[in-house]
Amino acid sequence: MTERTDASAPPDVHETVMEATYRALCARGFARLTMQNIADEADVSSSLLHYHYDTKRDLLVAFLRYLLERFEEKFEDTEDEDPEERLRGLVARMLPEDESVESDVGDGGTDAADDGGTEDAEYDRFGLAILEVRMQAPYEDAYREQLRTNMGVIRARIADVIRDGVETGAFRDVDADRTARLLVDALDGARSERVTLGDDDAPGEVAAALDEFVLSSLVADGGDGR
Repeated sequence: MTERTDASAPPDVHETVMEATYRALCARGFARLTMQNIADEADVSSSLLHYHYDTKRDLLVAFLRYLLERFEEKFEDTEDEDPEERLRGLVARMLPEDESVESDVGDGGTDAADDGGTEDAEYDRFGLAILEVRMQAPYEDAYREQLRTNMGVIRARIADVIRDGVETGAFRDVDADRTARLLVDALDGARSERVTLGDDDAPGEVAAALDEFVLSSLVADGGDGR
């Protein structure tokens, strides 16, 4: 699991600030976000925030790292599942709740509250804010390196599940790394299309295509196949 490098911030302070950063990004986006906005959301002084995170960039890099830690925690929670169930569940968690492909795996949703349209709006606001951060990556090394790390780890973990499925005979013999890249990048592109172009159907349609042409075809003869 990745290790947080913001050692100067006590765990409780760090968690409070990260949750506040999420709320502030949803409310204001990247461009209008200030350290004071986050301090207000966290109900802490701006001086305390600057003590632990020198700049907005430092704080957002810490937040990107925090998102990766959350992903890895959820990944570890699936260790007892069989490879097919685990893979479908991980794919489903990359979708808005109402866009997941129907299956018997988990709740097929995101981690936001179960609140229908409110949840969808929050998903889109946060997705757009993260996309704004990604747009800074060509100009900011710190953003670029952390985003590359995040994507690399996510692809690697998905590949690990596929590789495990191949080794246990649950999946056909495929290139795990290339298959993981296809799954992650296709869903990432669909989510970007949703938040930038307003195509609400993009994640669901791409997920359905991946389910039909990739996930189902992965299952070895005699497997579930769903």
